[in-house]
Amino acid sequence: MKTTTRVVVIGGGVVGCSVLYHLTKLGWSDVMLLERSELTSGSTWHAAGGFHTLNGDTNMAALQGYTIRLYRELEELTGMSCGLHHVGGVTLADNQDRFDMLVAERAKHRYMGLETEIVGPEEIAKIAPVTNIDGIIGGLYDPLDGHLDPSGTTHAYAKGARMNGAEIVTHCKVEATTQRADGTWDVVTDKGTVHAEHIVNAAGLWAREVGAMAGVYFPLLPMEHQYIVTDDIPEIYERDSEHPHVMDPAGESYLRQEGRGLCIGFYEQTCRPWAVNGTPWDFGHELLADDFDKIEHSIEFAYKRFPVLERSGVKSVIHGPFTFAPDGNPLVGPVPGMRNYWSACAVMAGFSQGGGVGLTLAQWMIEGEPERDVTAMDVARFGSWITPGYTVPKVIENYQRRFSVSYPNEELPAARPCRTTPCYDLLDTQGAVWGQQYGLEVANYFAQGDEPRYETPSFRRSNAFEATAREVKAVREAVGINEVQNFGKYDVQGPGARDWLDRVMAGRIPKPGRLSLTPMLSEKGRLIGDFTISCLSETHFQITGSYGAQAYHMRWFMAHPPEGDVRLDNVSDRRTGFQIAGPRARDLLQAVTREDVTDMAFMDVRQLTIGLSTAIVQRVSYTGDLGYEIYVDAMEQRALWQTLWEAGQPMGIKPFGMRAMMSLRLDKFFGSWLSEFSPDYTAAETGLDRFIRFKKNVDFIGRAAAEADRATPPDRQLCTFEVDAEDADVTAYEPIFIGDDVVGFCTSGGYSHHAGKSIALGFVPRDQAQDGLEVEIEILGKRRPARLLTEPLFDADGARMRG
Repeated sequence: MKTTTRVVVIGGGVVGCSVLYHLTKLGWSDVMLLERSELTSGSTWHAAGGFHTLNGDTNMAALQGYTIRLYRELEELTGMSCGLHHVGGVTLADNQDRFDMLVAERAKHRYMGLETEIVGPEEIAKIAPVTNIDGIIGGLYDPLDGHLDPSGTTHAYAKGARMNGAEIVTHCKVEATTQRADGTWDVVTDKGTVHAEHIVNAAGLWAREVGAMAGVYFPLLPMEHQYIVTDDIPEIYERDSEHPHVMDPAGESYLRQEGRGLCIGFYEQTCRPWAVNGTPWDFGHELLADDFDKIEHSIEFAYKRFPVLERSGVKSVIHGPFTFAPDGNPLVGPVPGMRNYWSACAVMAGFSQGGGVGLTLAQWMIEGEPERDVTAMDVARFGSWITPGYTVPKVIENYQRRFSVSYPNEELPAARPCRTTPCYDLLDTQGAVWGQQYGLEVANYFAQGDEPRYETPSFRRSNAFEATAREVKAVREAVGINEVQNFGKYDVQGPGARDWLDRVMAGRIPKPGRLSLTPMLSEKGRLIGDFTISCLSETHFQITGSYGAQAYHMRWFMAHPPEGDVRLDNVSDRRTGFQIAGPRARDLLQAVTREDVTDMAFMDVRQLTIGLSTAIVQRVSYTGDLGYEIYVDAMEQRALWQTLWEAGQPMGIKPFGMRAMMSLRLDKFFGSWLSEFSPDYTAAETGLDRFIRFKKNVDFIGRAAAEADRATPPDRQLCTFEVDAEDADVTAYEPIFIGDDVVGFCTSGGYSHHAGKSIALGFVPRDQAQDGLEVEIEILGKRRPARLLTEPLFDADGARMRG
């Protein structure tokens, strides 16, 4: 075993071997993998081995598609069989909501190039004849679905890596990971110590234990999972071809052919977490005891859906643990707050996602960033606030909902409320209907009278529609008040603060007393943040961005640290307050301060005394209206509320939530983070290039790529459309048609209550992006006429926002 290497991958399951293979594929050959037992130990060896492309996140679906296509390449490269069975699969829908979800997924697949198909009950009966179609409305057929040999596939990854120079050491237990002052690592094992530049934690069931060696908590939990293999079934072994997969969400089951019989697995409601307090080191190729009691109701349902099961015997039972993160997606990427420590954990669907995870991590390590937006699986999507007390109930909830309908407006209840602001109870008494972001309770809207305090999940306009309209009207006609807690806030101070900001931000750094809007770019020119910069003095700045991207952004800041005397502080939870917006906003602000604010111009920032507090007040508003953001110490938020609320009564002040905010921003065609603005897009594609300060004499990060886009504009352009919708609006990724050709896709949308119109934002070819362009947008299976807009629906000349 060598004692020095560039990368140590810890864990020899399918994910660890995939990471190792992709590191070598992309050019790093001085890499090694350490496995405490044999390759495939843990979860890999007993996996059912199914693979599919269906995923609610389009980038995850694309990575799953990459994984599936990779297997043929692996076989050709290594000469080893992955045991591939490309049999296709159908996901069933037994109610309208499930069918709507599948139709929406099929729409996304149109521009992704995935050849899925919506099928009716009769077609399902032909595709998967063991299925009882009673009560089935339809389904989604995917010809790429299939299954493989877990062991053979893992060893093919391993052989491919070895062929490219990697070393794999089995029966080598990692006992400690210690970081040196230069950021490299000593990996202590029972066979000696390895000095490595990088560590990758791909330890699967033991990822928590390995992480703890470095002082890192990984929010994941093993869950018990059980599937059954039947005896021979004539309806299966007498077929001319292999039976396709069937996913039955109503029965919380997946079914496929296994030899001459069937394999069926369950995501039962009576599920059980495993090894909550830690995975035993001596666990490896064992299985858990059979437990038919917990799947009794699932089996009963399966007998009705697949009657042949009731007539077949049980050949074997596979009952073993595998890991989930709180939202079911993997934990991948550089661990925030750590140098050269990488995560490849909680990959629940290892044979659908393992290849994509390996590719993503290898690109990140070698090229500095992955080729696509991988926020859905970025380990930084959970902050330092997360604990085992939060992880356990969320993982259980996610397991139970593995096959549940996923709605665009859904708010899940487990582990809530977790994090609240000082004004949580005050807003609750106002009728707040709560959502959550990054663990924080955020008011979505405010119910009145006998309106329910719960938004019914729906693919169509929900029961929040009227309340949202009411709040939009209050903002546009009087004044609304809304928390600004759900902004990430960073305090930057010191003589070198301006120079550092000029380097990490692409836009103009404002003068004292002024604000600026700026994108933050990756080295390749992709959007990794959109910020407001407030210059409080020549050496003191506040920057604000997305609250949910705190760990992501802090990781980037720390990877490009300030030089000299600069202090960067994340104050997201220590500095909070409210925004006020609407035609009476200036009157309200003047009523609560002794200073004259009539001369406070758009994009000004001042430090004012508001009621009892010293506040940072900036004239800007995401509502697109006359508005102000008011920030105070979190300890003073309640006093600020009281001051604003009492003074605003004569002016008709009303609270408004995020549903109204997202409607109001549509009036001005404002984009939002991870919808219009994400690492999938560049500033030039989205229009944020208008905020890039090309004249500044600074080689800001991403400048070369931005200059290239400026010289040769990208092929697509973000535009806004008015849609002839019925009772459902665009949410995201709906295809955009010109004639019968899919030419683009939507990034977000909704209903403008002010204009009374359904609005969509999305990408179309730049050479066709002209005012009045007629297109069609597919919403829940129906192509809706839409027209490109160039003039905002509210305050088109900016008189109210800027005046």
